[in-house]
Amino acid sequence: MEIERKYLVRQLPGPLNDHPCRTITQGYLNTDPVIRIRQDNDSYELTYKSKGLMARQEYNLPLTREAYEHLLAKIDGHLIRKKRYMIPLNCGLTAELDVFEGHLAPLLLVEVEFPNEEDALSFTPPSWFGEDVTFSGKYHNSYLANTKPCKER
Repeated sequence: MEIERKYLVRQLPGPLNDHPCRTITQGYLNTDPVIRIRQDNDSYELTYKSKGLMARQEYNLPLTREAYEHLLAKIDGHLIRKKRYMIPLNCGLTAELDVFEGHLAPLLLVEVEFPNEEDALSFTPPSWFGEDVTFSGKYHNSYLANTKPCKER
């Protein structure tokens, strides 16, 4: 079970290169249900996600680079490219700050994953977080992959 809250970003929390960063590319083979392929640095996976906004089932299967590249030609919509910065929070949680590139630039989103729904619902975000978009499906990456470039919206 994946339980997460998602926010727009009001302001960056200082220099990003002070934090670990992952380079992610991902595409969607299907959006209902969500079936995603992802390259995360040097690892590859296929992910199934059930319906839901804050909490949903998620299953990850490893892929080889060759399988990922084969499936890449089959994605619907745009390939998403982003840098993910892992920023520790005072409460022992981690903020995953996504800096989107390509057609979604300059979009910034931050996610926090929780061990249970009670913790997620009682979370108080730090001041650099912006609007809570957890319950808006239009900020799911599967939706964003099928949107027009940010400059055209």
